[in-house]
Amino acid sequence: MKIRFGLGLGADTAPDQLAEIVDQLESSGVDSLWFSELVYSPAVDPVVGMAYALARTTRLKVGTSVAVLPGRHPVLVAKQLASLAALAPRRVLPVFGLRSAIPAEREVFVVPDGRRAAVFDESLRVLRSVLVDEAASYSGEFFKVSGAAVQPRPTPALDIWVGGSSPAAYRRVGALADGWLGSFLTPTEAGQAREAIERAAAEADREIEPDHFGISLAVADGDLPGELAAAVRRRRPDLDPHELVAAGWEQLHRQLDAYLDAGLTKFVIRPVGTKPFEPLDVFIDRFVAELLVRQN
Repeated sequence: MKIRFGLGLGADTAPDQLAEIVDQLESSGVDSLWFSELVYSPAVDPVVGMAYALARTTRLKVGTSVAVLPGRHPVLVAKQLASLAALAPRRVLPVFGLRSAIPAEREVFVVPDGRRAAVFDESLRVLRSVLVDEAASYSGEFFKVSGAAVQPRPTPALDIWVGGSSPAAYRRVGALADGWLGSFLTPTEAGQAREAIERAAAEADREIEPDHFGISLAVADGDLPGELAAAVRRRRPDLDPHELVAAGWEQLHRQLDAYLDAGLTKFVIRPVGTKPFEPLDVFIDRFVAELLVRQN
């Protein structure tokens, strides 16, 4: 199975930094660059960032980690993805989630009250159909589409990955997605998530490819700052933050070994901290030195 490492951008990455980052990743042979959905931050919008990075490179892949799908019309999302895939075949890696992790941003992605999960499921079905079928039609509770003919349809078909860390999310991945990108899970939990997804896929008479399981991981430059540790505790109050965020490269390698043992092979690595790894080009150099040797 192919082991791959990509760089994840955070909320503090300003648009005027992107050109230098993209050029350095391309010249260094890094596999992929990942854009987070962070509406109320300086971060570049994921679709805009992907288009910019793809236009500036010839081999770097780009992905979303993760973009919110419920609250967007899936046909318009399909058109965006199809356009990107036509401009840069085999280099577009979409990952979608249920809702924003930032409470203040959730009001932006409007869906009927209490129906977000159902909207997500329908959105995935419509998205996949429009990307694959010559003229897609769908009639559901939330979407009605007749003869949707988005062109050019991606060849080969795009893999649609889904995030999430709940039993419902695992069932959704197994039934409707091509892969999974987790976060804020220990290696043991990630392994259990993989098993749950594989069971759900079998129940739906589907199969997720063995190397389509990944996780987003954070690495700090030394010990975790108090503010960062507190933020992790709010997300996972049941765990010591050091179990989820590596305090340096040595700990990150130990975590990677455990995730690999759990059956995960795709990793999005992002720097975190009060002022993480400034300047960023130094972090990227270290990223290359530490992680590219682990790819196969």
